[in-house]
Amino acid sequence: MTDRYAVIGNPIGHTKSPLIHGSFAQETRQDLSYTAIEGPLEPQDAFAATVRAFIADGGKGMNVTAPFKLKAFAMADVRSERAALAGAANALSFQDGRIVAENFDGVGLVRDIEINLNLPMADKRVLVLGAGGAVRGALLPFIAARAAELVVANRNLAKVELLVEQVAASGGALLACGYGELEAMGRFDLVVNATSASLTGELPPVPSSVFSPTGAAYELAYGKRLTPFLRVARDAGVLGIADGVGMLVEQAAEAFAWWRGVRPETRAVIDRLTIPLD
Repeated sequence: MTDRYAVIGNPIGHTKSPLIHGSFAQETRQDLSYTAIEGPLEPQDAFAATVRAFIADGGKGMNVTAPFKLKAFAMADVRSERAALAGAANALSFQDGRIVAENFDGVGLVRDIEINLNLPMADKRVLVLGAGGAVRGALLPFIAARAAELVVANRNLAKVELLVEQVAASGGALLACGYGELEAMGRFDLVVNATSASLTGELPPVPSSVFSPTGAAYELAYGKRLTPFLRVARDAGVLGIADGVGMLVEQAAEAFAWWRGVRPETRAVIDRLTIPLD
């Protein structure tokens, strides 16, 4: 019997997840179907009802995208440490009557940076811009990558200081700062834009002085070509620029392996989805 999986979000028409997981299933010869579900925004309990209906119809697992990651986390019976720190889930597994929540965003991001882009973070200075859910999901994998210095910057200093305090309680170490402090902090080997600015064509208030020509700049948004953030990095002489398409595919591969027990190859799918940055 074919096992059923899905991605849920709203809007969902742009999603690449069915293509990605369909490719993974074909490669690994897994008997599964994967569909996209546009989850209801109202009433408040409609999302949970939609997930439970999918489970009742034989669903085995779900990817979760905006704006439902917090609701997916809230309805889970079991939560991973990564999901707990993020306060959000981007993947659910339905096991023995329980809903298990995971967050693979950070794992996918680190794998794309270190493996696909060949940019190991160990002993490097790393700057992450933003303090939202994407950053929360990435921090534990970033800490595990053993950067020499990990700095998280945000417009709202109180928000990022609270985040750092929460991470410290989990045994991690990083620094918090406001954007205004970055000018004096020198160059970083890797700068990651995890803000929502690029989704609206805006630039986070980051000075060009943080970029190192021998370093790299990574944009979580994908399919936007050369975003304002990446343009500033390129103008600062940075040769290593990348967007988040690799992260998208790698986090999907992590979820697939979690569900199916086999990790697919990702290179061909990344190449298929990559839009040149020009």
